[in-house]
Amino acid sequence: MKVLVNAGPWLAVPPAGYGGIENVVATLVPALRERGVHVVLASVGASSLEVDELIGVFDDGQFTELQKPYNQVMGITHAHQARVIAELRSRDDIDLVHDHVEVVGPAVLSALAGPPVLHTLHWDLRKHPAFYGAFPPAIAVNGVSESQLARAPGSLREAALGAVHLATPLADRDLRAERGEHMVVMGRICGLKGQHVAARICQKLGQPLVLAGPVSGRNTPAELDVVAQNPYHPLHSHPDVRYHLDQVSPYLDGDLVRWVGAVGGEERDRLYASSRAALFPIQWDEPGGTAVVEALALGVPPVGLRRGCLPELIDHGRTGFLADSEEELAEWVLRVDEIDPEECRREARRRFSPSVMADRYLELYEQVASGR
Repeated sequence: MKVLVNAGPWLAVPPAGYGGIENVVATLVPALRERGVHVVLASVGASSLEVDELIGVFDDGQFTELQKPYNQVMGITHAHQARVIAELRSRDDIDLVHDHVEVVGPAVLSALAGPPVLHTLHWDLRKHPAFYGAFPPAIAVNGVSESQLARAPGSLREAALGAVHLATPLADRDLRAERGEHMVVMGRICGLKGQHVAARICQKLGQPLVLAGPVSGRNTPAELDVVAQNPYHPLHSHPDVRYHLDQVSPYLDGDLVRWVGAVGGEERDRLYASSRAALFPIQWDEPGGTAVVEALALGVPPVGLRRGCLPELIDHGRTGFLADSEEELAEWVLRVDEIDPEECRREARRRFSPSVMADRYLELYEQVASGR
């Protein structure tokens, strides 16, 4: 089977630091190729993932362009998608397109008389109600959690082929030998992730906390300072920047609560593995929960609010803790040592390994390709 995997033009695969969908693709593709799938990756030239073919328009990821006004960046996704369409029109050996590009991907591909398309829904489906409420019927879809699909518009929910939970590469050794005393929150710094809640809890309890993730594309404290010190900077009033400066920064003391910027690769794994727990004080209905799966794979108990997909990923009392309020979350933080790290790793191997995700997608590929 030859599959064109459309990752989009925003970040390289794998991403150098923070990256959601690109990390998912970087996890899935090697497992597909191990199973004999010929993968054509549609991404950017900086992608280093080993694939059979790489196509794209841009040499580097265009993520930082997203901070510009819409009328200046609206052509980026369309330029990338036009390259995908041109590739599909020039050959007849692609059996299926696995699309990961929000809205523009299925909107453009639905008009092409080409190979069948499976579009994976990675987002909050209430984000674009006009589009998701009338999703192109020619495009097959799957979600990344049952919780996500339960909140989808009725017609899309009925058409979806089910949910495939996200996966993460499994460490070949236990990194928790380097365990420290800190908690960690991993992910983009924004109000939806609730870093201010984690900071408030840990400061109150006297528990060390490390926040790791970019702020509106700024990966280091020095980069963010440039934005914060210049009221005329185009990002100065960005919601994520304001959130960090107004609600998170007051808790940052450089000792008990720290922000270390964006981390990736081995640095991210070591930061995770050396923590006592990964906190998820999410303020929205998280659809996928990649960071939860990453924590479990490294033997780090996740502790979060009972929202979105978290109840599907965390077995309360066995592989982590779920809370219904900030006060209850603080109580569970004090009990993280009751969770067996090896039980977390076993759960990740059983449910969230790349092989499990790849096998499930192969089932969907066959189903879509055969027209069922």
